[in-house]
Amino acid sequence: MDRSGIFAGDDPFQLARDWLSEAEPKEPNDPNAIALATVDADGMPNVRMVLLKEIEADAFVFYTNYGSKKAQEIAASGKAAFVLHWKSLRRQIRVRGFTEREEGPQADAYFASRSLKSRLGAWASRQSQPLSSREALMAEAAKVGLTKGPNPPRPPFWGGIRIRPVEIEFWADGAFRLHDRFRWSRDRVDGAWKIQRLYP
Repeated sequence: MDRSGIFAGDDPFQLARDWLSEAEPKEPNDPNAIALATVDADGMPNVRMVLLKEIEADAFVFYTNYGSKKAQEIAASGKAAFVLHWKSLRRQIRVRGFTEREEGPQADAYFASRSLKSRLGAWASRQSQPLSSREALMAEAAKVGLTKGPNPPRPPFWGGIRIRPVEIEFWADGAFRLHDRFRWSRDRVDGAWKIQRLYP
């Protein structure tokens, strides 16, 4: 199977890091933006944009309020999917897998790296809950600033979600819509990868 050029390599996580690095100088905004998909208790899908913060040796990590709709749906199903799409490169990466929370020192370190206003906003937001007005949100953020001070800790209801994939698909645009697609799949998160070229 010919996987030369942009598809070369034996590690799909390194390949994803390489593609993201290529996109960073070319995408005008948020090259790490992912469309994250979940399903609710009735099987109704939800999708929204979030920022992918880490590509680990065997997983992908983003951060959120655990009270949010996405986090609640992930907690109930234990699964999530996302797509990274770069119009500038005409490439995308699709990922499906199982989830776990990241609530330890890694989440603390990432939270501490955020701007003070973002950290205060995390404390102030009851994500996905009804909000009477923007003024109410700003007032809550100001109140949090007074009570939490200049170095607020990570809220207990905020942290990372790690996606350990069982499927990763790399797609690149081809002439006349004859695209290149390679799917990496495995039966379990610690299993061996099987690689297949797919029809476009």
